[in-house]
Amino acid sequence: MEGLSINYIDSTNEDVVVTYTPSSLVSSYSYVIVKDNIYNEPIYVETNTPVNIILNQTGTYRIEITNIDYKNVTSNIVSGEYKIDKETPVINISEKTYQITSKEGFDVMGSITATDNVDGDLTSSIATNKDTLDFSSEGIKKIQYKVSDKAGNTATEFVYVTVRRDNTDIIRLGQFGILLFFLFGLLFLLKYIRSIKLEKRFSKYTINSSKNKSISLFDNLYNQYRDFLEKVSKVIGKLEIVKKGAKRYDKYIEAFEKEDSNINFISKKIIVGFLFVVFIIVVKLIEAELAKPFEMFIPFLLGYITLDIVYAYKYIRYKKKIENDMLEAITVMNNAFKAGMSITQAVDLVARELEGPISKEFKKIGMEISLGLDMETAFKRFSDRINLSEAIYLTASISVLNKTGGNIIKVFNSIEKTIFNRKKLENEFKALTSSSKLIMYVLIIVPIAFVVFISLINKDYFKVLFNNPLGVALLIIILIIYITYIVVVRKVMKVRGIK
Repeated sequence: MEGLSINYIDSTNEDVVVTYTPSSLVSSYSYVIVKDNIYNEPIYVETNTPVNIILNQTGTYRIEITNIDYKNVTSNIVSGEYKIDKETPVINISEKTYQITSKEGFDVMGSITATDNVDGDLTSSIATNKDTLDFSSEGIKKIQYKVSDKAGNTATEFVYVTVRRDNTDIIRLGQFGILLFFLFGLLFLLKYIRSIKLEKRFSKYTINSSKNKSISLFDNLYNQYRDFLEKVSKVIGKLEIVKKGAKRYDKYIEAFEKEDSNINFISKKIIVGFLFVVFIIVVKLIEAELAKPFEMFIPFLLGYITLDIVYAYKYIRYKKKIENDMLEAITVMNNAFKAGMSITQAVDLVARELEGPISKEFKKIGMEISLGLDMETAFKRFSDRINLSEAIYLTASISVLNKTGGNIIKVFNSIEKTIFNRKKLENEFKALTSSSKLIMYVLIIVPIAFVVFISLINKDYFKVLFNNPLGVALLIIILIIYITYIVVVRKVMKVRGIK
């Protein structure tokens, strides 16, 4: 059959093969493929054999053929248009995740549009599965958007809608409760201030009874807090695991919390943790949201360990103060020995003359000796409590002198000189390494500051790390790298040989 096997195609997404078969009168011919009105180079065929013309790219084509017969007469053949469209339509979606309440409802189409490079706007042709979804029940709803162009190319997109329970009434009730709490607190405070003013006005006309046992408002609140603390301690103190865990806080109790027990320390941690949780609940209610379980667990954990950080910092300062005062204490003891005093008298002199933690510790040594504990044991207990090299030197010297005798003045002169040189060397090392330590702290703080800064600018920036398993895995890897980084930097910056 002469001519073109296919003369016209409206729209297709498949390759088109057009076969041209010249007549027997044609001696040679040439053909040009015109794509989107752009002419390609002509292709010459010197015989009258058929040719297959392959059209395999997106565009609008036509074929122009020039025939030459045996009499050298030319004739032209122009095909119809071949429209090939292999590009899929584009579904334009601004957000792929939404969160709504069960009472809000959801506009499935919303701002969804679809466009195609050939057919133009296909928004009206978008098909969805909205009829199979129930937006009044809780859960994650997967909306499918599907559209096809005239050539048969199909595009599919998905939107995920998380439907949560409508907590509007609970949130409003909580917000109203917070408002009432603050109003009553304000009225109580105003009433208290007014009563104080009235008391000052009438105090000059009255005589206070010597048996007046009234206490101030804040003392009363503190007493109530102590009562509540004791009740919590009584409840958790029955647990064996709490008793074992509380022993690690004995050093803090001995140092600066004599009126407390180690169980009370655990109770304080629990109370602070619940205060953190209450704060988060209040913040969420102000934002018209309900706090999720993990949003309450993390603040509780932070509050629970806050006192550990505070007491550890106080204990480090306590030991540092004793370390700084040890040289002065040994100097006082040495002067006391030169004046002919005994070790017990020297201990009492240090307790009287010095102030702060070192005075408390030496008072404790003197009390233990007066209650019948031998000198060596009292100083050994002091060394174990403080765990400082200076205290170990002092304890060892007292023990040797107590057992074997010797010139106590010479021994303490040697201890005083050794500790003085040691302190001098430490100060020199601090001066030499201060810049490197500053660099270390900056390198540790900068990543945290960067995360906080980005979160303030865009609070949803890091949300992807918590919303899918891959993000959680990456977050764990980041934390491991960061902790390793801190350990390595500390090792590099640390100067060995001082302690």
